[in-house]
Amino acid sequence: MFVVLYDIHGNLPALEAVLAEVEAAGADRYLLGGDYCTPSPWPQETLARLRELPNATWIRGNAERWLREPPVDRPEVMASYDLFHGSLPDEDNEWLYSLETQAELDGILYVHGSPLSDVESFAPEPQDGEERMLAGVRDRTVVFGHSHQQFRRAGPDGTDLVNPGSVGMPLDGDPRAAWATWDGDFEFHRTGYDHERAAEAYRAFGGRLGKVFGNRILRGSD
Repeated sequence: MFVVLYDIHGNLPALEAVLAEVEAAGADRYLLGGDYCTPSPWPQETLARLRELPNATWIRGNAERWLREPPVDRPEVMASYDLFHGSLPDEDNEWLYSLETQAELDGILYVHGSPLSDVESFAPEPQDGEERMLAGVRDRTVVFGHSHQQFRRAGPDGTDLVNPGSVGMPLDGDPRAAWATWDGDFEFHRTGYDHERAAEAYRAFGGRLGKVFGNRILRGSD
């Protein structure tokens, strides 16, 4: 089984539930799509668990890029990264930052946000001008995350756009962990887990960040 996991965001209870399901089903290959473990209550534990996965291809998300290129134009994000500064050893930060931004497996292109950017992503419904985010990619399947919304649709220029959704913080109205498998075609999945445990851990941060993340986990939306 080839498993596709995006946007875990350090939600260890969600990740553990998904991995229990896929490992019991015989998963032996993984695509990990970025935004793995920071900021979160379990950054080191999440990274350690992901490193146990066999035959895993990793790509970098904006969360990993921001470890070395902080978004100074977004003070609310800077505040969260300041809070978690030092939560991972420097060698882990460097390794995560050094990951490739794209991967091609079985003729399918995997990116974090879009071929253009790790912070620009396709919406569930077609948008004017969205072909810009393809950065010249045509006539192929593009798998991406970042928006935390599980969907699939036709895109511009003959593309097939696939978003497996977010393991750790879905924003499509369903709070269950979202992920996908590939076996000649994509299949979407949702996994229930202990949302209250996860939400309480994020709320323990205090302030706006803890409230926003805790509410996301419980509601599956902002």
